[in-house]
Amino acid sequence: MKCIDANHDRWHEVTADDSLVAVPAAEPYSLLSIAQWQAVRESWPETLAVGLIVPNDVDVEKVGADLPRLQLVALQFPKWVDGRAYSQARLLRSRFGFAGEIRATGVVLVDMLPLLERTGFDAAVLRPDQSLATARRVLGFFPQGHYQGDMTEPRPRFARVDGAAAKPAR
Repeated sequence: MKCIDANHDRWHEVTADDSLVAVPAAEPYSLLSIAQWQAVRESWPETLAVGLIVPNDVDVEKVGADLPRLQLVALQFPKWVDGRAYSQARLLRSRFGFAGEIRATGVVLVDMLPLLERTGFDAAVLRPDQSLATARRVLGFFPQGHYQGDMTEPRPRFARVDGAAAKPAR
């Protein structure tokens, strides 16, 4: 899991007036809204990296057909207590097999990083008041793994090959 410094990120959000859908110029590393992407997807060059911003109230099946063309999907957390983006990330990885970057944006706290990682996120843009040093420390809390499987390790950490449970190392 990497923490993104928004001031030094190569990806840039193409902003538009809410009353209009701005048709963005084809530039590499553009992060587009769903409406912007729908307006340009037919003419977007296959060789230019493009990412999609997906609000947490959108069914990811709506963008499923476009996933092979996307290098990044930015999922939004409008509040830290709204966890719908966790489910979106898991679906993108497990159901749609999305291999690109899944990034957490919005109100992302350091405390959320372990679960973000376990549900399929690769990167996070932390809320500005969050410490990068603390984020690194939090990500190291479970170096031995978890008893349950997750998106990074589908099999439980302490399962044996033959399916019988193994005792954890002490």
